[in-house]
Amino acid sequence: MTPPTPPATNATRRLRIRHITRVAYAQPAASSHNEVRMTPLTLPGQTTLDARVLVNPSTPTWSYWDYWGTQVTGFDLIEPHSDLTITASSLVETAPPEALEKAPGWAEIARASHDSRLLEYLTPTRRTTVPDALVERAREVAGGLDAHETAVAVSSLVADHVSYVPGSTGVNTSAAEAWEQGAGVCQDIAHLALGLLRGLGLPARYISGYLHPEREAELYRPVAGQSHAWIEYWAGDWSGYDPTNRTRADESHVVVGRGRDYDDVTPHKGVYRGVAGGPPEVTVEFTRVA
Repeated sequence: MTPPTPPATNATRRLRIRHITRVAYAQPAASSHNEVRMTPLTLPGQTTLDARVLVNPSTPTWSYWDYWGTQVTGFDLIEPHSDLTITASSLVETAPPEALEKAPGWAEIARASHDSRLLEYLTPTRRTTVPDALVERAREVAGGLDAHETAVAVSSLVADHVSYVPGSTGVNTSAAEAWEQGAGVCQDIAHLALGLLRGLGLPARYISGYLHPEREAELYRPVAGQSHAWIEYWAGDWSGYDPTNRTRADESHVVVGRGRDYDDVTPHKGVYRGVAGGPPEVTVEFTRVA
């Protein structure tokens, strides 16, 4: 999860991303069944020029699109193995976001939301549920604001209260728990912003992807980074906002998956037969090539 970053510059860029996950078992696993969400999407403003997922021990893989529109790579290992390495490599071209269109009124957003799949992004989940009192606090902060302004104001409310502290929470931490302790990572800050925006009637979804940690990185110099999480909200169209960094999602952000919360876009999950080992070792490397 990526720490706050300076404001973006408006320049198209091309990024090479290498995401490696290593799993070591205490004893050889008899078999494992896995799915990986690490392939960036092709979208307006983002084009995936090349992407591949390699697995060691070597095994056939297959791909499909899940319900939320994320590309999934699946694979099975049916022979005993003591470790597993997943290497996802991609080359992505990104562009600055377009200017925001005027937001529709709240009544129009409500009509559109309750007559379409947008309703799925208004419904609280286990991870994004927040106390009613906190929603009322967000309502006070957003009083009189349009949808774009509300997304910024609510995100600031969250970021002002929840400090970005790596390692302060785990993948199972809920939004309410992160608020209570006043510390979290980008996943928690995104979950909180989602819960509050949904409570105010603004459809919002969780985005999993990458954020280049250096805005002015030298060409061809590898930079260590991490995966990142932010949000998109619907105000006539989807707009990305990064509450951790208090900025619009821009050409340094690379979208991999979208869903209601982290559970819908988990980068790697699966089941195995064997004795549990330690947590996975994950490394992400960025190289700006244009």
